[in-house]
This record gives sequence, structure tokens and C-alpha cells, in this order.
Amino acid sequence: MVIQPKIRGFICTNAHPVGCAAHVREQIEYIQQQPKIDNAPKRVLVIGCSTGYGLASRITAAFGAGAQTIGVCFEKEPTEKRTATAGWYNTAAFHEEANKAGLYAHSINGDAFSDEIKAQTIAQIKADLGQVDLVIYSLASPKRKDPETGEVYSSTLKPVGQAYTTKTYDTDKDEVKEITLEPANDEEIANTVKVMGGEDWERWLSALDAAGVLAPNAKTTAYTYIGKELTWPIYGHATIGKAKEDLDRAAAAIRQDHSALNVEAYVSSLKALVTQASSAIPVMPLYISLIYGVMKEEGTHEGCIEQIYRLFTEGLYAAEPTLDEDGRLRMDGKETNDATQAKVKALWDQVNQDNFHELADYKEYHADFLKLFGFGLAGVDYEADVDPVVTWS
Repeated sequence: MVIQPKIRGFICTNAHPVGCAAHVREQIEYIQQQPKIDNAPKRVLVIGCSTGYGLASRITAAFGAGAQTIGVCFEKEPTEKRTATAGWYNTAAFHEEANKAGLYAHSINGDAFSDEIKAQTIAQIKADLGQVDLVIYSLASPKRKDPETGEVYSSTLKPVGQAYTTKTYDTDKDEVKEITLEPANDEEIANTVKVMGGEDWERWLSALDAAGVLAPNAKTTAYTYIGKELTWPIYGHATIGKAKEDLDRAAAAIRQDHSALNVEAYVSSLKALVTQASSAIPVMPLYISLIYGVMKEEGTHEGCIEQIYRLFTEGLYAAEPTLDEDGRLRMDGKETNDATQAKVKALWDQVNQDNFHELADYKEYHADFLKLFGFGLAGVDYEADVDPVVTWS
């Protein structure tokens, strides 16, 4: 079939297998051009391995450090009439490139929140790796089923405490407009923490340790976005922010609970980027479009793969990593510094429907959005007939 993007709201409902493969190779090539990572992990588990920062982490570990990797993802398989999700094609492409490079790679497709997938992953580690020395936790999901009670919790994107009125960009209507978001109630906050907080990260580490597959001196990190003043009302000081604060609690609990193994647990704060998750959050498309323009002008713009390479080399495996006052690894300084934020704030105050495309770098935002689904990659013939059925092994 000829596959063209089908965009609905903040998602693309299809994906291009050849384009996704090209996007994966693009990231691999970047890593191969960088110096090898010192003190590198050799046996890596990536929970949420198929897109965005999780995929970049797996690529960095494998092609920057020669690591054996096991990935966990939850992706939809293709049929002859329907494409797979982008994450499925990304994973297939990663496997193909890892096989070419002689690198071990195994992926498990299923609900990472479930005890069944944890058990399946542990069995795979025992069979093939013995233990893991790095665990990346990079899940982004709107729902979570509690494996103990069976109850399903849903996250909410709302401010906390009071209603919040601000600008946003409606990508469907190409419209800068004002929106008012009503505050979350206590149940919505609690449910969001249940889905996006640190509880499942803790459960993973406990399961790995109990099974004897967590190596002494292992490292683990979960990813967060903290942001600054412009995004705090909907991110840092909102329901998502409450969930991300819970990651700090979980990191401390993991260090304490697994102190016998000397496990290092960090929350890593990364910069705002176009991801499938960020596209769904009010304010973020407008903010990211503005910050892209500013950071490109400053020469500081980075994508997922550049951020994660720096996380490995300047954070996780640096001799003396720089931590903030809460013990987090901060890779977001090029975005959150006062000078850059002042430029973005000035643009934010000016931007409206008439000048949006002049002030914001929406072209780059939209290009990155399409790339998430394998569209807009150089060298890919998007008029060609493509078989959507792709597998991995």
C-alpha cells in the first residue's frame, strides 16, 4: 500500500515502516559518530523502549556502549490492510540494525504495568543476560491497571489548586487561542500519580532484585520534564507535576530498598521535545514551537538522541555528575536557563494568530511530529508501494 500520514487531533493514526526504519538509522548513525561511552553498561533493560527517549536510550546503550539490550513496549502489530504503530516499526528496525552489528537484542510486547510482563522479562534476563546493570524506565501511558487490585486508573491533564487560563496552539485548526483549564480534584490527582508516578518503577526494581537479576552497583533512571514558569501551571505544578514529584520519592525508596546492591537511582530531567506524549498536553505545542526557534538560533537545540547521549556521558556514567538540590540529573539546562527563558517569554507575550508562523518554529515542530511516525524522512519514497507487515526477531 501507499502510506501517507493520517493525522487526527494530536496523533497520527498510521505509520510508515520504511520511514520509521530511516529515523532509527539516523539516530544510530549519530551515536556511531560520537566517542564510545566510558564505564558503559553492558546489560540493559529499557522499559518503554519503542519511541522517544526510551528508544534513544536503547540506541545509545547498544550502539554507543555495545550493550546487550532487552526492551519492553506495548505496540500494535500490522496487518495486510493496516499499519502497525510507529513503535512496532521502530523496534523492528532496531532489531535489524542490532543484528547487523552483532548486538544482542530482545523485545517483549505487552503491558509493562502487569506482573505477567515483569515475569516474562525476568525469565528472559535469566536465560540470556543473567543480570542487568542499567534499567531505564521510560513509560508514557494514559492508563494503568493495578496488578494487585485489577482497578484501572486514568491520568488527567489539569492544573492543581485553581483554574488556569493561557494561550495554546490548536494544531488541528492552525489557531492560537486562549483556553481555560479547570483544576483537578483530589481523586484525579491521585489517579494521575497512580498512572504516571513512581509506583510501577519501584515494582520493577523490586521484582528484578527479588529474582536475582539486578546486578550489584546497577543504575536506574526514570525520565521527567520539569520546565520553567511558562509550563509550570500545566506541567510542573499540575497533575502531571504531582506524578513526576512522586518519581523523586520512588528514587529515594529504590536506593534505600536496594542498598545491599548499592543501586543508584536517579530521576533525569530532559528538555521539552515533540513526543507522542507532549503533543497531547495543552500549551506544549505552542511552547515547543517557540523554544525550538530560540534554541536553534542559539545553537543549543537537541533532539532525543543528543539528549540521551549527554545523559549517559555527562550524567549516568560521568565521574562526577551534576545533580540539582533534589538529587536529579539535569540535562535540560540549555532550555531552562534564565537567558533562554527570557527570550521565550518575550515571544510568548507577543504571539497571536496573526504572527504565530513568523515568531514560532512550527515548521520544525510539525516535521519532528511527522518523523515520530516515519514521515518526512529524506531518501524515503512516500509514493512507493510498501508492505505494512514487518516483524522482528
